Amino acid sequence: MNLLIDIGNSRLKWACEFGGKLSAQTALFHQQQNWQTQLLNAWQGLSSPEKVAISCVANPDILQSVIAWAKQLWSNCEILIAKSQATGFGVKNSYQHPEKLGVDRWLCLIAARHFYPQAAWIVDCGTAITVDYIDENGQHGGGLIAPGLTLMKKSLLQNTAALDFTAQAYQPELANFTDAAIFSGTLYAAVGLIEQALKTQTAPAVLLLTGGDAKIISSQLSPSFIIEPDLVLKGLSIFSDS
Repeated sequence: MNLLIDIGNSRLKWACEFGGKLSAQTALFHQQQNWQTQLLNAWQGLSSPEKVAISCVANPDILQSVIAWAKQLWSNCEILIAKSQATGFGVKNSYQHPEKLGVDRWLCLIAARHFYPQAAWIVDCGTAITVDYIDENGQHGGGLIAPGLTLMKKSLLQNTAALDFTAQAYQPELANFTDAAIFSGTLYAAVGLIEQALKTQTAPAVLLLTGGDAKIISSQLSPSFIIEPDLVLKGLSIFSDS
């Protein structure tokens, strides 16, 4: 068994891999004060993994804490830290400095290339919204980065007086009160970003959505799409088996 860990900007997600098949994903918010206790309690019931493969775009201190817990719990496991590369796994990175491409985006490209060997758009709807294109030959065509839904809302709160944050969902439409107007405005901004990006390429391509807000954003998208909640972990699985 391998343990696959995706440390995002807000959440820490993991799944166990058994012969190439993933268990259900588990997640917690690592910005909570007691996140390490929650993680330790969750991991104590796991069987000892052969490998612990980690993707991290969060604070390096969080990565070091996770590594320390893994070593404490499973002293004989192999720790693998995923890094973005210029080429690998059938993917060619388009970044001028390949290592600067977020490793979560790199792993999504790897997974997309492996499971959907055609032109593809990959949209990660997390703390940030990232949009990446990969053609049918595995050439990364570049991407876009924008604030995610919650980050857009919090930016309004920080820079506008008399607004309160709410995670409440509303019917997406022209609104007649502020909370609903913010909900619809940020959602439409995310949808507009994605649909505008898709216009930059005329060739047919599959649209893959992942990340915590994939479901709500996809509800307003016009083009057809596939939701892949474990795309980063699937890429990490491919990486760990190399």
